[in-house]
Order: sequence, then C-alpha cells, then structure tokens
Amino acid sequence: MHYLPTFRSIYQFLIAVRQQDGQMLMNESGDVTSHLMGFFYRTIRMVDHGIKPCYIFDGKPPELKGNVLAKRFARREEAKEGEEEARETGTAEDIDKLARRQVRVTKEHNEECKRLLALMGIPVVTAPGEAEAQCAELARAGKVYAAGSEDMDTLTFHTPILLRHLTFSEAKKMPISEINLDIALQDLDMTMDQASSWWSKTKYQADNCIQFIELCILLGCDYLEPCKGIGPKTALKLLREHNGLAGVVKFVRGKMAEKEHENQAIASSQHDDDDSDRESEEGGGGMMVNSDGEEVPVSSPVKKSPAKKKKKVTSSGMQIPEHWPWEEAKQLFITPDVVKGPDLELEWKAPDVEGLVEFLCRDKGFNEDRVRAGAAKLAKMLAAKQQGRLDGFFTVKPKEGGASKPAAGGKRKGDEKDKGGAKKKGKK
Repeated sequence: MHYLPTFRSIYQFLIAVRQQDGQMLMNESGDVTSHLMGFFYRTIRMVDHGIKPCYIFDGKPPELKGNVLAKRFARREEAKEGEEEARETGTAEDIDKLARRQVRVTKEHNEECKRLLALMGIPVVTAPGEAEAQCAELARAGKVYAAGSEDMDTLTFHTPILLRHLTFSEAKKMPISEINLDIALQDLDMTMDQASSWWSKTKYQADNCIQFIELCILLGCDYLEPCKGIGPKTALKLLREHNGLAGVVKFVRGKMAEKEHENQAIASSQHDDDDSDRESEEGGGGMMVNSDGEEVPVSSPVKKSPAKKKKKVTSSGMQIPEHWPWEEAKQLFITPDVVKGPDLELEWKAPDVEGLVEFLCRDKGFNEDRVRAGAAKLAKMLAAKQQGRLDGFFTVKPKEGGASKPAAGGKRKGDEKDKGGAKKKGKK
C-alpha cells in the first residue's frame, strides 16, 4: 500500500496528456479530461503490478505558504504575457511551452478525480492541511507502506520511507529511488532511537531529529525564501558548529552585517579618494607677467599619481532573507494539521463498473470497451491479497551512500507485457 499526494499528479496530467495538436484532451462539450485519463490508466497500471495506492488530496494550505502560492500565480501571469507576445513574434513551440506554464489545478479537477477514484474502489483522503503531512502520518501509523512523492518535504514530516519517481511515465524509464529515513539519519549521525521518540508521547525530546528538520529548512522548503550560498555540506557543518538553526541564523546575520560594514567603508574610501583627486587637479602655482606688464596667476601642471586600484564591493557569501520566520516553519513540520492515523480506515473495494461507464463514457466521452476492460483488470487485481513488488512496476536501483535501498526480488510473471496504462495520447 502506498500513499500518493495528488496535486502534482493532476498538474502533470494536465501538462502531459494532450492531443496530437498539443491541446488538452476534451470531450465534445469542451470539458477537459486529461487528468481523468491519466489517473484512470496510471492507477490501473499500478494495481496491475500489485501496488494498492491510496491518494491524498491537499486541504487548506498554511498561511506561511502564501509566498510560494503568490510566486506560482506570478509565474502564470508572466507566462500569459509571454504567450501573447510569442503569438506575434515567436514560434509554435514557444507558444505551446508558455501555454503549458499557465496550467492551473482547479477545485473541479480535484472533485472529478476524487469521484473517479471512488468509483474505481481506491481509497481517497482529503487532508485538513498539507497532503505530504497527512501521508507521513498514515505511514507512521502503519496504514500504508510508503509515500510516493517528489516533494522532499515529505521526509521532513517524518515519513519512514519515501519513494521518488513512482508516478513517472513508463517512457522515462526512471528507476524508483527509495529513501529510508532511518538509514538517512544514521548516515547524518542522527540516531534513530532519538528519531523514534520524536513523534512519541514524550513530546519532542529528540534533539537530533529536530536538527534534521532544521537542516531541511536551511536547505529550502515550501514555506520560506531560500538562503543563498549555503549548500548541504555547509548547512550540516554550520548546524553542528552553532548548536542548531538559531545559532546559524545569528552567525550568518553577523557575517552579513560585517560584510555590509566593510562594503560601506570601501565605498566611503573610494568617495574620499575621488574628492582628493579632483582637488589636486584644481591646484595651481605662481604668478607671471603678461605682455601688458600685469601679474596674473598661472596654473602649474600637476603630475597625477598612478590610479589606485579600487576595491570591489561584494555581497556576503552566505545570505539569509531579511524576513525569514524559520521558527514558524519548524513548528509546521513538528505539529502539522493532520487527521491521526488510527482515526482513518482505508478500504480498497471492487470498482463500480456501471458507475465508471456512466461517468467516463456517458459524461466524458471515453471509449466504453476500454473502460470496461480496465475496470475488469482493476477488479481482478484489487481482489488479490498480496502486495506486489516494486521491481515489477519499475526497475529499482539502490542509491549510493546507503540512504536508499532497492525493493527485494526479481520480476513478476507477465512484467514484460504491454500494460493498460500505455495508451497513446489523445485516445480514450
């Protein structure tokens, strides 16, 4: 059983599942169906390999995520303006690229996907807040095996196992990357005894797991502007040397202030040198008698000293944004808004075949024979008791360094056959 946040998947389907002319898939009424096509066949392909998915939908985003959402909106507006300009001077490829950047996942897209998955018998959970946080809660509670997500914040919410590339298309042939949080923390010298107690009733006494969250925040998360000049090795070194993120922020801001003071001194020195040069050039000397016998002042040539090499005004190597409420971000990772795992029951049911036909074929224009065939395959596989192995879905390779490990075993019978999800774009 694997849980999957849905926002990114819907967005990917709206971007990728297109007709030959580049337009989104639509029915005769003009309703977009790319997201439904993607979810229907990808879910069948996963279930066909013995993987029972559970999909998690985002709820209300935390206020701290407002900056990220605002940037997404700004990028869409920028792409819209760019497309208008490209229609006059650009190529068809430019226009298509900019049009895809304007794609937005709507409430209607979400509701249609929820309806489809319910008809397919696949459990759906709507999180009160972030989907990744709810996913991590389900994994910790033992309701599911792992998270399938490209968002590394899922680890920061303390999911035991993260699977990346799980939802990539077959065409990309990307191996699944399995990240085991226990092993990752061990490699970072953050012991798992402490990590295990982090989410226990002892109330946040795992200092090293707190440090892991702070490390993730320092390296970049959805809630804060990124820091500049701080990579993974530097971040870990700083956290250890300064006993946590509070000390790191104080240290970096101090360095930034020193650099600013140094730059001001350089700028002031250069200004004084310029004034001195001007005064020297204006200086004169002596008097002389002109042809009328009158004394007049005369300027004597001033020998210029060699030009001084000006020091360059530079920015600090490490920079933290002026407004950077990392304490708030940390609290969101520690106490996310989730439904507790024991309070949720996940149930995989037989698909409602007639309901699928009514929704996908009558309402959305899908091919009825293909929908019925897919539903039959789904019913057969969901009835199976045993979870399939991931290496039947994609080639699974271990990551170097010990933070990831491959799923066990060889290929399942029938893995080389063409799967139901491998449909040509533009056909239903």
